[in-house]
Amino acid sequence: MLDVEKIRKDFPILGQQVYGKPLVYLDNGATTQKPTIVLETIERLYNKENSNVHRGVHHLSNVTTENYEAARKTVQDFIHAEHAHEIIFTHGTTSSINAVAFSFGERYVQAGDEIIVSGMEHHANIVPWQMLCERKGAILKVLPVTEKGDLQLEKLDDLISEKTKLLAVTQVSNVLGTINPVKKIVKIAHAHNVPVLIDGAQGIQHEKTDVQETDCDFYVFSGHKIYGPTGIGVLYGKEKWLNEMPPYQGGGDMIKKVTFEKTIYEDLPLKFEAGTMNYIGAIGLGKAIEYLQKTGFDDIIAREQELEEYATSRLMQIPGLRIFGTSDHKTGIVSFLIGDIHPYDTGMILDKLGVAVRTGHHCAEPLVESYGITGTVRASFAFYNTKEEVDILYNALLKVIEMLG
Repeated sequence: MLDVEKIRKDFPILGQQVYGKPLVYLDNGATTQKPTIVLETIERLYNKENSNVHRGVHHLSNVTTENYEAARKTVQDFIHAEHAHEIIFTHGTTSSINAVAFSFGERYVQAGDEIIVSGMEHHANIVPWQMLCERKGAILKVLPVTEKGDLQLEKLDDLISEKTKLLAVTQVSNVLGTINPVKKIVKIAHAHNVPVLIDGAQGIQHEKTDVQETDCDFYVFSGHKIYGPTGIGVLYGKEKWLNEMPPYQGGGDMIKKVTFEKTIYEDLPLKFEAGTMNYIGAIGLGKAIEYLQKTGFDDIIAREQELEEYATSRLMQIPGLRIFGTSDHKTGIVSFLIGDIHPYDTGMILDKLGVAVRTGHHCAEPLVESYGITGTVRASFAFYNTKEEVDILYNALLKVIEMLG
């Protein structure tokens, strides 16, 4: 079992007070806090080792380049990619999805073709595909969601047609906490020769990810949601696709030779890493992953599952509270409403009591509106949270009811 009190000391931000109350941070679905090792690494890099990667022959550039490429190898090992050059550093999940939507779309999508997304997607896995469809004259199709918050997989075979070019689906819903059976989804899609992109923004930190076992064609995630820095993300793509797709940005470091007549692009992964990359963020992400592995990822998963189950059972004791997302396969997220109390009002009162949650449609407006509501209160957990914090949330919600009825 994890020594949670010891772990919490690795996250200095958790020790502060808000409005005179101990901070209870339950907004981990939006962004996770950073362990000291990540903060110290970033400070050291800027103070002692900072230099642009792949550009210089001097000591600092060589050291930073080695650390940058070591971080790429760390990510490769963590998600079990076959090759390090299948790991492309980006600015985040949104950036990674947009990269695929543009590059894959330019090469493979024509007027009348189809892209499939699910009804529980984050806007980042909807809007880039809509933009692609508008640009190319393609059609966006949606795999529906059940009342419990599961995908209606029995409809997927019929939804796929000979015009389907790609399926994009989230690993874990950022609203419902549903863990989708992505391996099964990929198998169904591949039976129709349809490639699959998995949005791992909410899954990478809660579930073990093996892109070779899953056999997905693309996998994307953000560093800041897995205890790493902001402004860094990962696009994994199978070598086959990445070699065939055109780069979506041009500039320095992604070229072999430039003339005014023609440019020859670099090999993977540099082909997709134009300009000065966030090398500090990439190295920090590598350190965050190493921290999780040292802590014990199996124990982290078990801890978060325990917290989600405890929070669900505790909050369901509150009169008038409704939980959205009751799948049998969930992790880390509890979205709810209390009677007719507006989620924003609930969130504001919780804030004054030291409890940080997220309110609104959570950038998944179509999903939230499918429940006939405009938003929820979302408590999202990390392994540094405690059952005592869940109890504080419970008592704070009783206070909300006392104040607002």
